Amino acid sequence: MELGAGAGAGAGPGARGGAESGRVLLLLMGGGGGAGRARRGGAEAEVAPGTGPGPGGPEPRSPPAPDYEALPQGAAVSTHMLAGAVAGVMEHCVMYPIDCVKTRMQSLQPEPAARYRNVLEALWRIARTEGVWRPMRGLNITATGAGPAHALYFACYEKLKKTLSDVIHAGGNSHVANGAAGCVATLLHDAAMNPAEVVKQRMQMYNSPYQHVMDCVRAVWRNEGAGAFYRSYTTQLTMNIPFQAIHFMTYEFLQEQLNPHRQYNPGSHVVSGACAGAVAAAATTPLDVCKTLLNTQESLALSSNISGHITGMANAFRTVYQVGGVPAYFRGVQARVIFQMPSTAIAWSVYEFFKYILTKRQEERRAGK
Repeated sequence: MELGAGAGAGAGPGARGGAESGRVLLLLMGGGGGAGRARRGGAEAEVAPGTGPGPGGPEPRSPPAPDYEALPQGAAVSTHMLAGAVAGVMEHCVMYPIDCVKTRMQSLQPEPAARYRNVLEALWRIARTEGVWRPMRGLNITATGAGPAHALYFACYEKLKKTLSDVIHAGGNSHVANGAAGCVATLLHDAAMNPAEVVKQRMQMYNSPYQHVMDCVRAVWRNEGAGAFYRSYTTQLTMNIPFQAIHFMTYEFLQEQLNPHRQYNPGSHVVSGACAGAVAAAATTPLDVCKTLLNTQESLALSSNISGHITGMANAFRTVYQVGGVPAYFRGVQARVIFQMPSTAIAWSVYEFFKYILTKRQEERRAGK
């Protein structure tokens, strides 16, 4: 152990070993007449000057551990974007097989071989009759779109949430600000994600004619034009804006109840995310059914449509009702809730974890460690 100067008056003349022991004791007790530093393993702990030995002396000063919720200046936009990108890719990759089942169960007039009673039966039959990897088809395009989409999504949400909260409820949390920030963030997310959604859902359908992602992209571009990649954009926004408003407001409300100090708390992030996803998913299932119909242009449903293509939310709503009546609006609600609960739990827990780690490192670098 290397000791600095300023041991204090407690080390009088005597044997060298006694003097050294006295200086060690005084430094450990935080004492000494001057300013001293104890160096352990290369790390320095500053000792306050002008303090005497004894139990009443102050503790060595060390910077407190950063709390990212209490230090908003430490959470840069790049932190939100990187944490959001990782969270989005994780969310979609882990839950992709359930997403495949959801897409099929929302089919208005499925083939007899693609009619499923529940999610587990659907997964079992798809893997047994079409191959183990069939539920994963289209994952690559989804992961490619999810990264930038969620980076924009979380960065926009965090910035607007703070700005609007300061305007509406200075120094506090505003549910109106949370909902509004989530709605605006959705505009950016869906603009980046919608083309990937179109390709993904067409590859997920039963008897999909596409072998690879690029086969699907080329076929859609050649046969339906570039506009087909955004045919469901307005419907997607109509679905996702209320979904995200409900989602963020529920999440922030539950965080107030479970984690009022807004510290990094994995359990509260998982529970709040799962509950928020379930509530928002159940409430917006009819819109999701219409979005799936617009993306897939399901052939049997098209036969009841005079124009040949289903375009726009109003057309999709009419078609769904004509084909299956009111119950058709809730096709796949079970799969949608089962998908969204772990999906949003994963997204929030991964996002909050990376946000915490990245912010902590930034604060440590700023403190000169």
